[in-house]
Amino acid sequence: MQLQQFDEMYTGPESLRPHYKAYATWLGEQPPEVMAARREEAEMIFRRVGITFAVYGAKDEDGSGTERLIPFDLIPRIIPAHEWASMEKGLVQRVTALNAFIHDVYHGQEIIKAGVIPADQITQNAQFRPEMVGVDVPNHIYSHIAGIDIVRAPNAAGEGEYYVLEDNLRVPSGVSYMLEDRKMMMRLFPELFAQNRVAPVAHYPDLLLETLRASSPAHTAEPTVVVLTPGMYNSAYFEHAFLAQQMGVELVEGQDLFVKDHFVYMRTTRGPVRVDVIYRRVDDDFLDPLVFRPTSTLGCAGLLDAYRKGNVTICNAVGTGVADDKSIYPYVPQMIDFYLGEKPILNNVPTYMGRKPDDLKYMLDHMQELVVKEVHGAGGYGMLVGPAATKAEVEAFRQAVKAKPDGYIAQPTLSLSTCPTYVQSGVAPRHIDLRPFVLSGKEVQMVPGGLTRVALKEGSLVVNSSQGGGTKDTWILED
Repeated sequence: MQLQQFDEMYTGPESLRPHYKAYATWLGEQPPEVMAARREEAEMIFRRVGITFAVYGAKDEDGSGTERLIPFDLIPRIIPAHEWASMEKGLVQRVTALNAFIHDVYHGQEIIKAGVIPADQITQNAQFRPEMVGVDVPNHIYSHIAGIDIVRAPNAAGEGEYYVLEDNLRVPSGVSYMLEDRKMMMRLFPELFAQNRVAPVAHYPDLLLETLRASSPAHTAEPTVVVLTPGMYNSAYFEHAFLAQQMGVELVEGQDLFVKDHFVYMRTTRGPVRVDVIYRRVDDDFLDPLVFRPTSTLGCAGLLDAYRKGNVTICNAVGTGVADDKSIYPYVPQMIDFYLGEKPILNNVPTYMGRKPDDLKYMLDHMQELVVKEVHGAGGYGMLVGPAATKAEVEAFRQAVKAKPDGYIAQPTLSLSTCPTYVQSGVAPRHIDLRPFVLSGKEVQMVPGGLTRVALKEGSLVVNSSQGGGTKDTWILED
């Protein structure tokens, strides 16, 4: 099945989109050997700084994850100001509705009473945390840091339309690569930033710290914020250390924290220091062995008690995952209407739900044309890209869906937009997506752009780092 293509840079073989013209002129003047040298320089610096990603599943003999350098591409993805302005409005709208939904789920459950979402979709959801029912969190904000995955595909008119592919509301990662990619581009090609008005992203750590402090329960001018990491063997450990360092706050592990009299303290060489806000990069299940997984050594015993009493804020909130489950995603347009009384600015990708008999029949009959996903899958795992799968793979997925229909959703195989990318054979189009990072504090704000991920394998639609994807700098051109 040949899918219609939308290229970010070209409208035809020799025809450029207006916002790429200045860059294309510059690129045409660069000798290939200079660009090759810049690629090598970037790789050397990233390796030296330790910007790596541990991939689970590809295990070494000692049982640790395989350390991989995330490939960085020199050709930026460029978005004009007017497109970003519309996308930004859509992101603010979506994240506002999702936070309203999570608050409602753990309080009045009005959306269930109104019959918009079936009760069992929420209360039977693996990410629903009964411990959070009735718990008030500061400003009613649950997902302080959201990573919303956006793809672009041709619409009926052949123009590129932005769609939300999924919402990451628990512990979204990747923002450090966005910041490091920009730093690298400015280092390698300073002249480009003199010639183009590219909106800055370097202030993200300041916005993040402002967001975290705004969520503090303590009546102090300077709340103590920490970043909680599972430790150096976690795939995103570089990012945890990077963000703590950029914000000027402590990076802690569970063993560095303890609870006394319903307050959380951090062990330091100067004695215990009370902690007001925990930016956690640890999943719910591992946060408190007294409440969740008793064998966890990654969290802190008694943490949930201090949290429920309002003595510490956990960002993102416990139980936030109920809203980013793939089985809840199809309902987000209705949430926007229900809580905000508005039409969605950013559309969902059309989605079939295995739990609906008519949708299930369509999924089973057309599996070789669809992308089928496990509702709890992540990182590009637990999914089938029908057009790229073998008959045996399609059949195996068909049996899995028949056995547990409510565990799967399916979507049409979108032809993600392409962007010129440096590959072994030279410059060639590769499929991309975009993850903007949305911060919800006293207001919803974000830096212009996000992390553009690129599928480096020819024809591949899977951009995840864990599946061999790379990253690009994302330029929002200011007017």
